[in-house]
Amino acid sequence: MPVHHAEPVLDLVVPVFNEETDLDPNVRRLHTYLCETFPYPFRITVADNASTDGTPRIAARLADELPAVEWLRLAEQGRGRALRAAWSRSSAPVLAYVDVDLSTGLTALLPLVAPLISGHSDIAIGTRLAPGSRVVRGPKREIISRCYNALLHSALAVDFSDAQCGFKALRRDVAEPLLPLVRDSQWFFDTELLVIAERAGLRIHEVPVDWVDDPDSRVDLLSTALADLRGIVRISRAPARGTLPPAGLHGNDDGPPSGGLLRQLARFAAVGAVSTLVHLLLFSMLRPAAGAQAANALALLVCAVASTAANRRLTFGLRGRAGALRHQARGMVAFLAGLAFTGGSLAALHHAAPDATHRAELAVLVAAGLAATLLRFLLFRAWVFRARTRHRQAGAAAS
Repeated sequence: MPVHHAEPVLDLVVPVFNEETDLDPNVRRLHTYLCETFPYPFRITVADNASTDGTPRIAARLADELPAVEWLRLAEQGRGRALRAAWSRSSAPVLAYVDVDLSTGLTALLPLVAPLISGHSDIAIGTRLAPGSRVVRGPKREIISRCYNALLHSALAVDFSDAQCGFKALRRDVAEPLLPLVRDSQWFFDTELLVIAERAGLRIHEVPVDWVDDPDSRVDLLSTALADLRGIVRISRAPARGTLPPAGLHGNDDGPPSGGLLRQLARFAAVGAVSTLVHLLLFSMLRPAAGAQAANALALLVCAVASTAANRRLTFGLRGRAGALRHQARGMVAFLAGLAFTGGSLAALHHAAPDATHRAELAVLVAAGLAATLLRFLLFRAWVFRARTRHRQAGAAAS
């Protein structure tokens, strides 16, 4: 059994909120595993972010009974807030966290932190989306996870594969300058930290993990998804708060040429595919409470704003703030055209078949969405971003 000194190599944080059922058995399981298999001194820090049940009492008892276990009590909620507080006070050279449900297989812990201890990498993340991962979860969470990460790739052009797996580590010397740049204190904390790190040129190591979904998860999927979408829009508008400019982004409206028609079509199709998946997901989530038409309009509005921003940057190569509001305003015209296509198609379906199933509604939305996507591309190329194209051509001629 390894000898654990006062100063650990690894500080493993377990953020919790009202986890009186899972906290005791899972922290004991984690502690036993580390004592028996982990070759370095460690500490487990239970970060309680304003629990209102018996969680604080249980956390205090665990800290009294188990060596190398501490607990931290916060007055406000937020997973990101708990991680920031625990990591900021730690002196361990490697900082990490795991979700209290231990959905991620613990055998991946040493492969996660070893590249950080050796100095090979700056940050390490578990990924459920890489070859070699084994994941057990329902279709709803699978679709949400893949749509979210696909949206990240299209909107923010990131390279890491899985932003929200609750299994991450980073070096303390990296965390010290990085944490003050992260604004979010809730579930988007992970994504924002990784985006800033990647744009700063830090080395991110990915570890395929085994992951089993917790059926008793208390995460509100709808509110979390909407908060994440807001976070993506915020980062895309002001990369890393303007404090840490991403590589290759000069902060003005001059950028690389957008490429030829075929390249634009390929990029637009990729953004459109992700946008369609997110549209269908949001529609399905909002449909029971809002009705078909309202759910379609709200889902399409969210996707229209995000996809206009993504196409502005990725498809047409426009950077910086100049003209962004004008492009979004013109993009709303394309949104109204898409709403007319999809809303009209739903109305026609319900008129022809009043008892149409949800599957039939989705099929109609896919067909109408394809037509709306083609129209949006034509509008984007011929009108929404046309002024910028003429400006580039004039600049090239003057030079």
